[in-house]
Amino acid sequence: MAPTTLITFNKVQLAYGHHPLLDHADFSILAGERIGLIGRNGAGKSSMLRLLDGRTQPDDGDIARAAGLRVATVEQEPELDETMTVFDVVNSTDEDHEDWQRASRVRSLLERLGLPNDALIAGLSGGTRKRVALARALAGNPDLLLLDEPTNHLDFTGIAWLEDLLRGWKGSAVIITHDRRFLDAIATRIVELDRGRLLSFPGNFSQWQERKAQWLESERLEQARFDKLLAQEEVWIRKGVEARRTRNEGRVRRLEQLRYERAERRERQGNVNLALAEGQRSGKLVAELEHVSKAFEGREVIKDYSTMLLRGDRIGIIGPNGAGKTTLLKLMLGRLQPDSGSVRMGTNVEVAYFDQMRSQLNETDTLADVISPGSEWVEIGGTRKHVMSYLGDFLFSPARAGSPVSSLSGGERARLLLARLFARPANILVLDEPTNDLDIETLELLEALLQEYTGTVLLVSHDREFLNNVVTQTIANDGPGIWNDYVGGYDDWLAQRRVVAPATTAAPESGSGSKTPADAGSTAQENKNTPTAARPKPAKAARLSNWESRELDGLPDAVAKLEAEQAELSGKLADGSLYRDAPDEVTRINARIAAIEQELETKLERWEALEARRDGN
Repeated sequence: MAPTTLITFNKVQLAYGHHPLLDHADFSILAGERIGLIGRNGAGKSSMLRLLDGRTQPDDGDIARAAGLRVATVEQEPELDETMTVFDVVNSTDEDHEDWQRASRVRSLLERLGLPNDALIAGLSGGTRKRVALARALAGNPDLLLLDEPTNHLDFTGIAWLEDLLRGWKGSAVIITHDRRFLDAIATRIVELDRGRLLSFPGNFSQWQERKAQWLESERLEQARFDKLLAQEEVWIRKGVEARRTRNEGRVRRLEQLRYERAERRERQGNVNLALAEGQRSGKLVAELEHVSKAFEGREVIKDYSTMLLRGDRIGIIGPNGAGKTTLLKLMLGRLQPDSGSVRMGTNVEVAYFDQMRSQLNETDTLADVISPGSEWVEIGGTRKHVMSYLGDFLFSPARAGSPVSSLSGGERARLLLARLFARPANILVLDEPTNDLDIETLELLEALLQEYTGTVLLVSHDREFLNNVVTQTIANDGPGIWNDYVGGYDDWLAQRRVVAPATTAAPESGSGSKTPADAGSTAQENKNTPTAARPKPAKAARLSNWESRELDGLPDAVAKLEAEQAELSGKLADGSLYRDAPDEVTRINARIAAIEQELETKLERWEALEARRDGN
């Protein structure tokens, strides 16, 4: 039995401005589908959601809906009544008909989602507000769920929760998101809105990437054949008088049609052209934190944490919402003083800060004023550029240079803030949730830029793929006030955290917490220096045999050799390109580091036992 068709677009047209957002588009949604809707910022994705839920009507074409279809939409920034409780908001409905089961369904839903019934909306975090909006949408038992950037404001736990919810969702869903890992986890089909057309690809995001490359190459070859034919016909029409007298009128009409088709062709929008205005090099030391603690209203968000930031580090800072990531950033930059401990700043530090709240943008400023106030020129990497040309690098046309910030969409604001950030000479980039609102292609270009950047990068993000592709080191919140350093990105943090968790059943006394593979050499040294403190003494002493004496004499060299190998492997993991170019090698290295750790523990235990017997203890 074929699945039910919920919504069908037939030759739908929708336009705002010069180019249509939808240009004679055909599209359908089947029951049980989870569609990832992707496309460039400004392509019209949010406008398409408004067509799907009926808030907007098409300029032309038909939209057919199944009888009795229930549609629920969760906006990118949900509007919730600040004075109401969570229960009242989720229980509220715009429908006129009575739903006697709704209240009991809402209570059950809130309990399942872990939301506080009586809490006021005004006191909730952005992530909890997003959960409340999702709960309100689910409470109506919709057949079709429309989600606009649902992972914005959610931390890793919230994103995992939403993935599980959608995978178990019996209805259909259309999701606009830039989160590639999220799309891989939940999408059964990818639909790209590109130049007014809706291109459908079965499967998840990774499968779409393979098919899209093939599709773009086919489009390129087809356009090349078209352009060659048009050029040949233009040569023919421009022949001498005799040729024109005898020309075939049908061929002339075909040329006119070819010219029209070429004029109507919408070229694929170019990519953002990212380049950084790097300042002078900072000193080798960027910042050093020693036993730093910080508390707010009696809650300790950073407890006895020590770390060192060096020039060229690309560090990801991760943790749940409210853990203190922004606080840690401000301590590292010297913008906030610790309650205890010390922060030492390096020399020649020039910071460029990307603010997740976009608070650096003045609503009334023009785009040109944001980039270069009082001047028509910016200097990027030693090259002087006119502000109009520079805005064009970030896909803003010259006609929009005089437009106010208030006219921009969320994605355009993010692009503008990146443009402003990169126009300032800096040797430290601080990026606080830079991926929110950026389209996928711009994200990939930003990744490539940061991989080549020679300065220092401090990145706060919940985009797992972005973290994996950019950072070489992770500072993670592993519990209230506890911050630990790890080699690698998000997946490496998960793997290392699982390895060390059994060994840290008691709360660590300092923020350095559990050891990473890079710390293993120092761990071994600590164990070697204090071997008898950790284990009971043998009950009975006995003289060493000759072969045991030789074994004891060889153990220091054996331990040193293992520590040297471990340090070499940890050094390889510090190369960020390895995670991108050779993930299998990363897995092999991590496995070998774990094996070395076990060997070291065995040899140190043997060393301790033999020394105790030799000394008669």
